[in-house]
Amino acid sequence: MVISGELFRLTPGIAGLTAEQIQAATSESARQGIAVHQAIYNLGFTDETAFLTAAAEKTGVEFLDIQNSLADGEILKQISANIACHYNIVPVRKTDHVLWLATSDPFFHKIKNEIELVLDNSHKIEFVLATSEAIKKTVRKAYGIGAATVEQMSDGRDEKDAILEKQDLIDGDKSKDASVIKLVNQLLADAINAGATDIHIEPYEDELKAKYRVDGILHDAGLPVNVRFFREGLTSRIKIMSGLDIAEKRLPQDGRSQVTLGGQRFDLRISILPTRYGEAINIRILPQSRLIMELSELGMPKREVNLISQLITRPHGIILVTGPTGSGKTTTLYTCMHMLKGTERKIITIEDPIEYEMNGIVQMQVHPEIGFTFARALRSMLRHDPDIMLVGEIRDLETAETAIRTALTGHLVFSTLHTNDAASAITRLLDMGIEPFLAASSIDAILAQRLVRVICPHCKEPYQLESEIATAIKAILHKNNVETFYHGKGCAKCRFTGFHGRTVITELIVLSDRIREMTIERKHSNEIDSQAKKEGMTSLFQSGIDKVREGITTYQEVLRVTKGMALSE
Repeated sequence: MVISGELFRLTPGIAGLTAEQIQAATSESARQGIAVHQAIYNLGFTDETAFLTAAAEKTGVEFLDIQNSLADGEILKQISANIACHYNIVPVRKTDHVLWLATSDPFFHKIKNEIELVLDNSHKIEFVLATSEAIKKTVRKAYGIGAATVEQMSDGRDEKDAILEKQDLIDGDKSKDASVIKLVNQLLADAINAGATDIHIEPYEDELKAKYRVDGILHDAGLPVNVRFFREGLTSRIKIMSGLDIAEKRLPQDGRSQVTLGGQRFDLRISILPTRYGEAINIRILPQSRLIMELSELGMPKREVNLISQLITRPHGIILVTGPTGSGKTTTLYTCMHMLKGTERKIITIEDPIEYEMNGIVQMQVHPEIGFTFARALRSMLRHDPDIMLVGEIRDLETAETAIRTALTGHLVFSTLHTNDAASAITRLLDMGIEPFLAASSIDAILAQRLVRVICPHCKEPYQLESEIATAIKAILHKNNVETFYHGKGCAKCRFTGFHGRTVITELIVLSDRIREMTIERKHSNEIDSQAKKEGMTSLFQSGIDKVREGITTYQEVLRVTKGMALSE
């Protein structure tokens, strides 16, 4: 029987607490003006789950793990987002005339009367206990990001009123300004806490959607429905943050900003794109603390780490990194720059745009609209006596020719190309119009890479291989001694995706005399690839299978990023 009205009392022995600890928590509570149970957690006497479990046993109130369940929409309507956020409660079920609310406050009798006053009298209120973090995540999932803020901004108006009164942020009243700022901050904080690399805000005719890219995959962020009425204010706030023109709504715009969360700095790269129903926004989140790392921390095998470490100390030549957008090429290049920077070398980069700011390195950004292109920047860089140069991307013949001639005159050049594998980079340069002998004599190495998701360590478990898997894949897995398979079953830590974080798979061609001859002979990329494998190159697909064998990722994930490459193994 539930004793919801019983006064929960702190007595020695509850959750293993001593009388001295209870006294200390009571004193801390009075000193800081916080609840006694919160003081207990802060002082480290016990954790929230243990304390609430003990409180549930003492009072007969149910303790629930609510993260894996969500009440239906009709039940959620019984409590507004504003009330749910203010009291940190969430409806979990309704039986007859009783509405059950989850709370993290074991002394919930103190808030019961207040909640009953703000609700209608058609329901009796009862409580269950759940951790505060579980309730916060459930409230966010149920009502959307910044739901309470949007609700306060709406101020109870119907849709017609909201549409008539929507306006730009700087033209609105001050209270609306503050609320929009708060909403943008909540969106950014939620995305950063989720580990997102990008936020996509997309306007449609009847809604405004927000999506996060986490570990390379897009997920719906879950904005409140009414946020679409404040689209203009939200867009204007983001423009102001990044120094963009809030009056310009017909042309694309790009800007930058910085935010700090939990003592960590994040650079934001913001792009605005005009669409039929408003301006679409993309915010790239670049955490500065993740910049400084070693190649091994990227997930590269020991062989590749050793080879690249030797290659980047050469006095001249070109080192290319290839792969599609979002495959981690820039991170790899910045890691190499970090390893090389020092007073004995001058490093200059030309990028589009500059993603990370590094001390000790001269960084430039291209501006094609005024004629400052990669090729022109390269020619200017030579006058500054550099030892090492980084060219963000080789996009055309002029840039490629300038980079090659720079390498041949005694400089070490790093750059990127968009090709599917390492061998294709050679044929891509030849297709651009580069003379084969120039490519053969200047290129030292080509690294191709992809990013694969890592199995969540918190919910990782072995499982049986599906019977319907292709015979060819079975044979490859058997050949590589992959006998035990793992996956993530999904948990709150990984947002029930089964993955948490990413690692790199690579293939590295170091140009041998034979591969240089094949380049001069204009051999097909497939022939160059076969020769590189004979010389010891590990292919992208094989690199991925190695990580499957080590239990780092799944074979499905490797197939997703390598696509048809497995067929050629």
